[in-house]
Amino acid sequence: MAIAYGLIFALSLIMPPLYFAFIRKKQNEPWLLGLFLCVCAVTFGYFLVSISKTVELALWANKITYLGQVFVPMCMFMIISKLCGYTYKKWVLGVLIGLAVIMYAIVFTTGWLDWYYTNVTLEFENGSAYLVKEYGILHPTNLIYVVAYFVAMLVVCITSLVKKKDASQKLAGFMLAIVLGNVGMWIVGKITTWNFELLAATFYMSVLAYFFVYLLLQDYIRKVDVPASTMEKTRVIVLDSIPKAERLERVLKLLPADKTLTARQMEMLDGLLDGKSQKEIAADLHISESTVKWHFGILYTTLNVSGKDEILALFK
Repeated sequence: MAIAYGLIFALSLIMPPLYFAFIRKKQNEPWLLGLFLCVCAVTFGYFLVSISKTVELALWANKITYLGQVFVPMCMFMIISKLCGYTYKKWVLGVLIGLAVIMYAIVFTTGWLDWYYTNVTLEFENGSAYLVKEYGILHPTNLIYVVAYFVAMLVVCITSLVKKKDASQKLAGFMLAIVLGNVGMWIVGKITTWNFELLAATFYMSVLAYFFVYLLLQDYIRKVDVPASTMEKTRVIVLDSIPKAERLERVLKLLPADKTLTARQMEMLDGLLDGKSQKEIAADLHISESTVKWHFGILYTTLNVSGKDEILALFK
């Protein structure tokens, strides 16, 4: 088991550099980076437990595991929400972080209080160590915490599939498949008696899935949702005949009452209404054209339109 945990940990360490090499160049995604770092902590903790020689060291390793584990579902939830076109107010983020901190504080008391574990012993199998735990009165809080996040992720994906336009539906479909995969592996881990922690492998596979989905979907989806412009010169003339403030006002009427546009989305909209191409907008903002496509996809989802043509139709 120690070799397997060590291999998974080593593979996890590759993900943060991959983020900076491939994702960060296009745009900043702190939740994705956070997920990568949290999974590194989880896999390192499991590896450290497997090579522990004392129960004291194994308990500290277990705390390292939970340091990442309590934040993994929150990172996943925020990633899925963003890809499906949902944003949340800062106080919601504060509540989620607060809950994660409280959850970790409960786990951290292990060894001093019997809230989470009433008793822990260290056993060995084929040279690898694992913890045998007797659960305390507050241990079910972790189950509630994880299940609540799984339910929230499923709700976001399903809601997006039902209510959103094509771009969000495609993204939500992929996200739903990943969430269901996580749920399935988590259930298998709960009902089996294996001493190997499936979460180590499950989290790493999830990280890979999010990484490749992020790379592939941001281009694939946007090619569908950002239609090639036609009659560009005619549209520019029409737009130029309408004051800028009026153009913005017409488009922003499409914005649902509970939604807001980010500063970057406003820059995208501003460039579109100036009749600029995506390449020109990318040059103006010093970002890649694929990043511009990404932001336009989110913008169209937020405005509940299928693409550029539907926005420009407001000015015919």
